[in-house]
Amino acid sequence: MPSVGSSHSLREDVCVCVDDVASWMRSNRLQLNTTKTEVLWCATSRRQHQIPQEATRVGNHFVQTAGWLRDLGIYLDSEASMKIHVSRTVSSCFTVLRQVYSAIRHASSRFSTSLVVSLVLSRLHYGNATLTGLPGRKLNRLQSVLNAAARLIFAASKYDQRSLATSFCSVHCQTKAFVSRRPFCEFGNGAQ
Repeated sequence: MPSVGSSHSLREDVCVCVDDVASWMRSNRLQLNTTKTEVLWCATSRRQHQIPQEATRVGNHFVQTAGWLRDLGIYLDSEASMKIHVSRTVSSCFTVLRQVYSAIRHASSRFSTSLVVSLVLSRLHYGNATLTGLPGRKLNRLQSVLNAAARLIFAASKYDQRSLATSFCSVHCQTKAFVSRRPFCEFGNGAQ
């Protein structure tokens, strides 16, 4: 178990490292914006109490430790569980699905497919490599978005798993919205 002194030492090592990065950036005519810098300490849920709570020096500023942060559209939390990222992604996708549903009642199938692919599936696809190794319950939440998107496109009921899976996979292949298969892109799991 790390002592208070070792966490202080770790914080000082990070400060020195950031100073070195800032120095390198200055030598290459770049500037580190310390006012926009955030610090996130990662640890397991059992070790969260060992995370330093004091502010960390970044350049001439002191930055408070964040519980989570957003970097390039990916939400990272201090437990590295991706819980916040999954929650925000699912929430934003369902919000868009509700908006698309109200907009496409009288639209063609091709138009509704294009809307869902561009507005919903692209959100799911972005940063999906960071989801590798997540527990099934988190992937199931993302899978529920895919299932809802398929039901919206094909006007299917919640229980049409077989025909829904076949139809949505054909749309998935036609649109080429995804570059790679994701572990949560499976349809009809358990519905035999």
